[in-house]
Amino acid sequence: MISTMLAVTALATSVSAAAAQQQPASDSTSGGNYWGRFALGAAISLAAHESAHLLTSLALGFHPSVGLDNGRPTIFSGINSRQYPHQQFLFSASGLTTQTLIDELILDIPHHRGGAIERGILAGGIGTTLFYITLGRNGAVSDVAFMSRTSSLSKTQVSLIFGGVAAIHAIRIARDSSYSHFFAGPAHKGVVVGWRN
Repeated sequence: MISTMLAVTALATSVSAAAAQQQPASDSTSGGNYWGRFALGAAISLAAHESAHLLTSLALGFHPSVGLDNGRPTIFSGINSRQYPHQQFLFSASGLTTQTLIDELILDIPHHRGGAIERGILAGGIGTTLFYITLGRNGAVSDVAFMSRTSSLSKTQVSLIFGGVAAIHAIRIARDSSYSHFFAGPAHKGVVVGWRN
């Protein structure tokens, strides 16, 4: 069971990391459609997160489904969390864990760094973690809430684990000149934040 989950995570991770690394050298922070490529990277990161949930449930022998929770699209595990708390924990942890592994691979594997898609993937991983350890922490179907309910960890402990790794990734990005001006860049009268000309 664990080996299947590792294989699922490795597959999702390798596909996303390969997408980040196959950017041409000219795909940097300048050039046309930077934000489109950045958004594509963020979408790849989110797709890896959700795919990890689906694949984990299937690997554990359950039947996940997609539905709505208060109008928001949600992947339901198909796992009875009272009967199978460990399996529910694995399902809930798989999305953030996969994004964290992808970000770690991007930051560790030597390659031409700093392309827009890669930046989007990194921002998607860090942004999803920030959402789940703040606003999304207490939702009815929150990954953090489910991890807390199905383990001996509190929401705070789960938040500190994932938030701590995301903070380390953010520090590594800030210290790497390949990622300079990650979300902001110099402009002729100051700084442009959130978009590129």
